[in-house]
Parts: sequence; C-alpha cells; structure tokens
Amino acid sequence: MAIKWTGVFPAVTTKFTANDELDFAAFDVNIEAQLEAGAKGIILGGSLGEASVLTDEEKFGLLSHTLDVVNGRVPVLLNISESTTKKGIEVAKKAESLGAQGLMLLPPMRYNASADETLAFFGAIAEATSLPIMIYNNPVDYKIEVTLDMFEVLTKYPNVQAIKESTRDVSNVTRLINRFGDRFKIFTGVDPLAMESIVMGAHGWVAGLVDAFPRETVAIFNLIKENRIPEALTIYRWFLPVLELDIHPKLVQYIKLAEVATGLGTEAVRAPRLALEGAEREKVLKIINDALAVRPELPAGSWGK
Repeated sequence: MAIKWTGVFPAVTTKFTANDELDFAAFDVNIEAQLEAGAKGIILGGSLGEASVLTDEEKFGLLSHTLDVVNGRVPVLLNISESTTKKGIEVAKKAESLGAQGLMLLPPMRYNASADETLAFFGAIAEATSLPIMIYNNPVDYKIEVTLDMFEVLTKYPNVQAIKESTRDVSNVTRLINRFGDRFKIFTGVDPLAMESIVMGAHGWVAGLVDAFPRETVAIFNLIKENRIPEALTIYRWFLPVLELDIHPKLVQYIKLAEVATGLGTEAVRAPRLALEGAEREKVLKIINDALAVRPELPAGSWGK
C-alpha cells in the first residue's frame, strides 16, 4: 500500500491491563474511533506508544494485531527508536516482513550523534528496507536536530518521503517548503502548534490528543484544508488547553487520562511511569473536564472523511 502523506496520523497509545499485559480490547476501541473519525494513518510504538518499555515480542505483536484490525483501511506505520544501527535495520526488516506499510524513524537513541553519524544511521536503515519513511525531527526532546542541509543529503533516498516537524519553530515549515518544494511531505508533530503549521502548508498532522478527541482533531485539519479558517479556529481555541498536555514530560499519563474521560482508553501505564496522583491528577482532570463541559458541536461534514 502506497502512503498518501496527508491528513491526521494518530500516534496511538499502547494499552495495558492491570496485570501489565497488552490490552488489545481497549486498544481496538481506540483504533476504531480513529478510523471512524477519518484518520489517514496509524503510527505505533512512538513516544506516546511507550516504545522504550515494550519488548520486541510486544512491539511486533502489536503491529501484527493492528494490521489485522485495520485490514488495509489506512497505512500502519511502526516507529523505530533504537540505539544501534544494527538493531534499527533489524526492526525495519521485521516490520516490512510482517506487512507494515511504513516507518517513522528517530535519530539514534541514548547517543548524541553528530550530523554525519545521524545521516549514516538514517541512510543504512533506508537502504535496508523498501518501506516509505517519515523522519521524526524533534531536537527539543531527543537533542538531535535534522537540519535543512541534512535533509538535502536525505533526498537521495527515495523512500525517505516525509518529515514529522517537531522543532517547535513554525517557520521551519516554510523553510522546508522553500528549500525542497514537494520533495518531502511535512507533518506537524506538536499539538499546540498544529493549526499554525497546517496554515503554513504542513501536509498532515501526527497528533497526540487525537487519541482522546479524534473527531475534533480531524475536523480542525479538514476545515483548514478547505480554507474554512474561522470554523477551524473556533475549535482550535477551545482545544488548545488540552492540546498543551502534549508537550509535558508526562504526556503519556496526561493523554491516557484524557482517553479515559472520553471513553477511548485506560489509564494504565508501564513502569517506570506511574499513574497520576493527588494535585497533579486533579489539575489535569480539570483541564480535560473543563473542555468537555463546553465541547463544541462540529460542523457537518468536517470529520469522518
């Protein structure tokens, strides 16, 4: 399946039972909600997916299960966030053999690689698979920036096709378009900057709070692309306090709490993460519940397509 790099691609959470096993039943409820809302792709095993605490068996089991559930309705991408080039290649090859339609690729984890090391890492994985690749550029959280000059080098790999732009500099969308035209499809990856980035030309949105609010997320994207900016802005302004939960170190716990509030998930996380307690939990719940109390009616036809 060729990937059409546009629309909302949820970075889905991984659901766990009280016994710390994968909770496929809860996971399936959320996946169906994303597809019903009009998501155009599913991304597994990212930061929100708690990739760092999943075993290989769990990660690939989740991929196979998701492919069965989605059944070709949209592309399913697996995130690669490995420490070594060798392991990154292994994961890419395994994902391809299981039927994944694409990959999201981070720079090497747990090592502050130089530009040439980062490019060698990306290049080796790109050459090891035929799958389309989205490069995840997030220097704020992962300390390595993929610069425009580095993306120039990556143009030689035809399967490096998209960028998750998470530098938190909205102007970078324009810089990428000015430099590369349509060579790379740009996805905004920071929820509280999403509307600004899409207005500036981003082709898609790798979203986090979509896990709890799929219809609203898709509606904002679609309305912007239809040039119905005032309607999109009304929803976005309502949504912004919740979207800001995406840029906290505990985004996994925060977003899972929002999923519970909207009936689309569970609160369980895997240690070393711990469930929210006390004043912090109440603060986050208030943000979510305040939004739910005035949840807007969405314009007809703005989602589900």
